[in-house]
Amino acid sequence: MSDNDKYSTPLSSRYASDEMSKIFSLRNRFSTWRKLWLTLAKAEKSVGLDVITDEALGQMEKHLEITDEEIEAAKKQEAIVRHDVMAHVHVFGETCPAAAGIIHLGATSCYVTDNADLIFLRDAFDVIIPKLVNVIDRLSKFALEYKDLPVLGWTHFQPAQLTTVGKRSTLWLQELLWDLRNIVRARNDLGLRGAKGTTGTQGSFLSLLHGDHDAVEALDAKIVELLGFDFAYPVTGQTYSRKIDIDVLAPLASLGATAHKMATDIRLLANLKEMEEPFEKSQIGSSAMAYKRNPMRSERVCSLSRHLGSLFSDAVQTASVQWFERTLDDSAIRRVSLPSAFLTADIVLTTLLNITSGLVVYPKVIERRIMAELPFMATENIIMAMVEKGASRQECHEEIRVLSHQASAVVKQQGGDNDLIERIKNTEYFKPIWADLDKLLDPSTFVGRAAQQTDKFVKKDVAEALKPFQKHINDATVSLSV
Repeated sequence: MSDNDKYSTPLSSRYASDEMSKIFSLRNRFSTWRKLWLTLAKAEKSVGLDVITDEALGQMEKHLEITDEEIEAAKKQEAIVRHDVMAHVHVFGETCPAAAGIIHLGATSCYVTDNADLIFLRDAFDVIIPKLVNVIDRLSKFALEYKDLPVLGWTHFQPAQLTTVGKRSTLWLQELLWDLRNIVRARNDLGLRGAKGTTGTQGSFLSLLHGDHDAVEALDAKIVELLGFDFAYPVTGQTYSRKIDIDVLAPLASLGATAHKMATDIRLLANLKEMEEPFEKSQIGSSAMAYKRNPMRSERVCSLSRHLGSLFSDAVQTASVQWFERTLDDSAIRRVSLPSAFLTADIVLTTLLNITSGLVVYPKVIERRIMAELPFMATENIIMAMVEKGASRQECHEEIRVLSHQASAVVKQQGGDNDLIERIKNTEYFKPIWADLDKLLDPSTFVGRAAQQTDKFVKKDVAEALKPFQKHINDATVSLSV
């Protein structure tokens, strides 16, 4: 059967980066198992197990990367023994005959499956963190570029007080900073399961080492050292606690929420024609409507972010139903949800990298929308200016209320432009402030401290958060493809 006749997840076949797909590939999984068996053998030799020979270690070292032929051989063996780990023990032993008798010595299957998963999770975090850092960096540059450009604010998607384009983007930035904090924390909190035996008691290793408790602890510590982790979980059942998966997927789900909100805002702004994601010269927006410039990247972010959020419940439910030292109903779902979460997060971030590298702003459209709403927003300023000229606030309020309702009727009932300012200019009562109207309607006076907030936030908070990641910023190895 051709690969074209088989279903393959679009997460890997269509969207995800090569580096993320490789982490969760079969070759990497089984090669990592071999690395773990070699590590166990080295650690056992280091604490005095003479049955581990240099010849055995040498053969294992030489064949760490599994070949296509060996993968196929393991598939055939698994069909016979109905056990994936033992199938690979058998094939690795055939490849390394000097090590055949000591591969997996004292270990349970979760020694390789769980420790491998923890390695994959750590490595997957190391792929997405640089991408998130670059999204933050590019968006922070955008925020500074447009920190002074006034734009109509929206509450309930109804016109509200003005803000600036840059200040609005800091709302996205702040949430991305929280995501970075949470993801880095989850990554650094990862430990190894280590060598804990079938129910977590290390009983098999205690027997191998003739009751030497210190040697068993040294064995565990050596495995941690050789695999480059900081620690192993002090106690486990047969598996590491599936609560760890909750801690891993929670920040990814939260990132999905941030990305969805940001991409939704961009989609709405595209409809308003105020801002758009990049649109390539030869890109087709619609197969039927040639004029369309659909926000397909932002739509992809929203689509996959929903999926990312939904995967979190897999971890919560799985952790809650683990019986005693272990049960196997966690296995199949984790093979789906853990890779899917990281592949999806990778795609979302790669797409956001593309979007933030080329956001397009249309100041003239923004200005026109501001001027359509600003006269209503300026009424309080007009009233105060009239009072300074000696008018009664109550009388002025009534005068401008009548004119505002008339202008509103033109907009809503006749589909015309907001002509409130023209009405004020043609009403003798307001003659004392006619000369001041342009100043009173300057949009930059309606944005409060938006520019100052943006400048301080980017130069202080964002800069501080990105300081440990400077080597990743603009790294050529960070994929931009979408």
